[in-house]
This record gives sequence, structure tokens and C-alpha cells, in this order.
Amino acid sequence: MMRDTAMPDMPADITLESVSLRLGDKAFLFDATIAGGMVTAVTGRSGSGKSTLLNLIAGFETPDSGLVRIGGETMNALHVSKRPVTVVFQENNLFAHLDIFTNVGLGIDPALKLDAAGRERTRHALERVGLAGYDRRKPATLSGGERQRAAFARALVRDRPVLLLDEPFAALDPEMRSEMGGLLLELHRESGNTVVIVSHEPDEVEAIADHRLVVEDGRLAARY
Repeated sequence: MMRDTAMPDMPADITLESVSLRLGDKAFLFDATIAGGMVTAVTGRSGSGKSTLLNLIAGFETPDSGLVRIGGETMNALHVSKRPVTVVFQENNLFAHLDIFTNVGLGIDPALKLDAAGRERTRHALERVGLAGYDRRKPATLSGGERQRAAFARALVRDRPVLLLDEPFAALDPEMRSEMGGLLLELHRESGNTVVIVSHEPDEVEAIADHRLVVEDGRLAARY
């Protein structure tokens, strides 16, 4: 049984209208609507096109044809930074030479020109994910789970309606995966955002997802 989650007042549906892309000898074609305000898991074999699907939504890849819409707005011409999307990767993308406070604060302003309100948002986000007191720690001094928590804190301060996660827990042990999945759901309940997560773990999908999309050979083969 997939879990129940109440729909937010203004869900950010994601729609891919005959979105096609060719990368080398691989062709991709996606035609689907991903429900807003829900957690949708994207599953499939390695190389099937799961990450490509996320990259098209985020703007890291530009479709050869078709439309990508978020909340009814067409995204095709928008740069990654202008889309209402936050992406959390498996490697968490923290800057090794910057402390955790600075890494998280970059989610508010890439130039890190934070006013008092911005600094308070950053501190609150760190506290919210269980990293209070870690402000001046460097990523190398944190565990894998702690680094992923920092990535979630940065997603929190960005406060975008869509959160895309590309196998964010793949490098974690089963206990930590479960803990991070619980944190993801807790943050989702608070924000009512639209979450799309790529996962290879059946138990993880069962525990956190409202819906599931299966990708095969560059196409959506099934949805549940």
C-alpha cells in the first residue's frame, strides 16, 4: 500500500507533453503528468532514462521537441536557476572548502549576501534537519548522512515548489536510508511540495511514494 498524503492548496503539477531528446544513439520520449503535492518515485533499470527525465524537468537537458510545464507554466526557455525546482543529487554537491552554514546559505543567495533574515533562515534550516551547531564544520568532517542532511537544509532555504532527488540515499546504509526517507517525508508534509525521487530500492519506494513511474528504454512504461 502506498501512503496517503493530503494535496496542498496549489499543487505544482509537472507535465511533459511529447518531450523528445536524443543523446548519442539513445532516444527518449516522455509524455506524462506527475501529480503536484505528491511524492512520485521513478524506477527502472540502469541506463533506462530515469536521470534524463529529471534533467529535462530541471533544465539540465533541453528537449529537441515537446513542452515541459510546471504548475501550468512552460519551462523550455527558462534557465535551470530560474525554474521553480531544487535538485538533490546522490553526491549532495557541497563545496568542500566552505563550511556547512555557507553551503546552506548559498541556497538563498549564490553571492552569499545574506541579511539578518537570511542568516536566521539558514540557522533554522540546519536546526530543522538536526545539524544545529554544525555551522563551521567542513563537509569532509561529516558523515554521509550528515552531508545529505545539509543538502536537505539547502533545499529548505530555497523553498521551491518542486524537489527532484536523483538516488539521494544510494551511498547510505539501510538504517540511514530509512532515517533520511523519514526526514524527507517530514519536510514534504510541512511544505506540501511536489517530490520526484529516482530510486532502485523497492522498500524505499513502498515507504515514501504516493505514485510510481517505471522507465524503460527511454519511455514511461507504467505508472502506479
